[in-house]
Amino acid sequence: MVATLSQLFDNDYDEEGFRTCSVTGLEIHRTAENHVKLFGLTAVVAMVVGGIFAITVAMTRWELIGLIGEANYYRHLSMHAWNLLIFWLVFMEIAILYVGGPMVLGRRLPLTKVAKAGWVTMVAGALGINYFIWTASGAEVAPLLTAYVPLNIPTGFFASAIVFLVGATIAAVPFLATIWKEKRWGTDDTLPLVTFGAFITSIIAVQAILGGIAAFSYGLVWKVGIIETINSGAYRTLFWTIGHGSQQINLLAMITVWYFLTHVVGGAVVVSEKVSRSAFILYLFFINLGAAHHLMADPALGVGWKLFNTSYAFYGAAFASMIHAFAIPAGLEAGRRQRGLGGGLFGWLTSAPWRNPVFSATIFSIILFGFVGGITGVLMGQLQLNITWHNTFATVGHFHATVAVGTTLAFMGLVFFVIQTMFRRDFVSGTLASLVPYFYAGAMGIATLAMIYLGILYGVPRRTSSVVRNIPGADFSISAAAPLMSLFGVFAVLAILAGVLFLLVALGSLLFGARLERGDDAGLRPDGGLTPDGGKPVHAVDMRGTFAMCLIFMATFVVLYVLNWFLLVQLWSIGA
Repeated sequence: MVATLSQLFDNDYDEEGFRTCSVTGLEIHRTAENHVKLFGLTAVVAMVVGGIFAITVAMTRWELIGLIGEANYYRHLSMHAWNLLIFWLVFMEIAILYVGGPMVLGRRLPLTKVAKAGWVTMVAGALGINYFIWTASGAEVAPLLTAYVPLNIPTGFFASAIVFLVGATIAAVPFLATIWKEKRWGTDDTLPLVTFGAFITSIIAVQAILGGIAAFSYGLVWKVGIIETINSGAYRTLFWTIGHGSQQINLLAMITVWYFLTHVVGGAVVVSEKVSRSAFILYLFFINLGAAHHLMADPALGVGWKLFNTSYAFYGAAFASMIHAFAIPAGLEAGRRQRGLGGGLFGWLTSAPWRNPVFSATIFSIILFGFVGGITGVLMGQLQLNITWHNTFATVGHFHATVAVGTTLAFMGLVFFVIQTMFRRDFVSGTLASLVPYFYAGAMGIATLAMIYLGILYGVPRRTSSVVRNIPGADFSISAAAPLMSLFGVFAVLAILAGVLFLLVALGSLLFGARLERGDDAGLRPDGGLTPDGGKPVHAVDMRGTFAMCLIFMATFVVLYVLNWFLLVQLWSIGA
């Protein structure tokens, strides 16, 4: 039987609109649940749109095929970037705020009309951005994600971007109202860690959104002629508060999801609430300063400013990431060892529910984000090393490692979780659902590494559709990069197919999946339940497996750090 729209937004609520989740045990109100579904479904639609253009972009960058010409490449690249890097993620992040706020706290979602107004405004802004990208013609150019002035970008694009950002702000108000009500009239207890993480995410979002509104408003008043000239350096500095800040929202939302899903599916515990909260607070003060690494090659900014923001200040954010990198796997190890699940160094991990796509997507997200996205972010964020990364394909590889692999995998796991716990639908195929995280993580991981190597070892530039055979106007060729470019092309296609499989399983489960009855946990609950019954206290549990993994991570980081400095030394022979 095909599920109708009304059935997707209906559940077995009591007279007050609450129901008890069979997996988490949370008391969930229909207002919170239905808005999570609304924003989540919209995010998946944006993913479909962005995924379509992922095909055309990848098949053009893979020069063996060269699908579209230079004239249309940037239009397709812009559609791909805005829909996958912004719309898919931001709509999901509003849904995460509603999960971390009213759902975890067991409250109604206040100001539901405001939430709907935020959704309508965000959709209007997203449609406007897509329209003005696709219809830019004549002297106008399709705005890339950077959307720098004084490029002749359509006026409507600036207005639509402002509308979208204002809509995201409106949509976040009910979450903030939930937190205010909880602290004003709720218990005196501290906020649960997941709620606290969502709250810090919302503050980072406000910082980023205000910067974005300022940047796009500056561009808009210039485009309509209210001011005659525009300072492109000031615009770039303002822009990166949203250009990179939006990715910091992704980071905090993703880590919040890590804590949530490793607990409710893997049985993780929190090793130290205070330490994990301190890491979130470090992000509050330092994470957005890392946006300065996009301006390393900008001559308008002083070396001292660049060094402070990308080295000393950014280390505060890197230290916070290191804390989470230990705390989350340590919590998983401690929780499983408390239940007597798995002995030896890594038995707690090998005995975990790897066939569960919610769990595997979360763990692959943690591993790939840390080893690929996190390490490359620190490397390319250094003033000296940035010269080997700036505007090369390696930069594209870095943000695919953070967003396309790290954040997207975590959000895929959350989508699967929502399908079974909120939409109450079983997977149309458990086997295909289990395959998705492995297929996507493997294919996108290799494609990402290929992009990084193409940029670092061959200097392949970003944003240019054809470079392997020759670079117009240059006296040298980088045709030696062709085999690695073909490797990228093959695995990019496989990653797209994995994304298609995810969408087919997700949408197919919503429409055709069997209805899960009340009390059916769909096999999501961890062995031994959510809370360990007896056993050692958490600080008495052996966590040597996590310690060993952290040593492996640090060794990997040191090797790559030294290697990048070696490659930097090789640059000075150019022009000698």
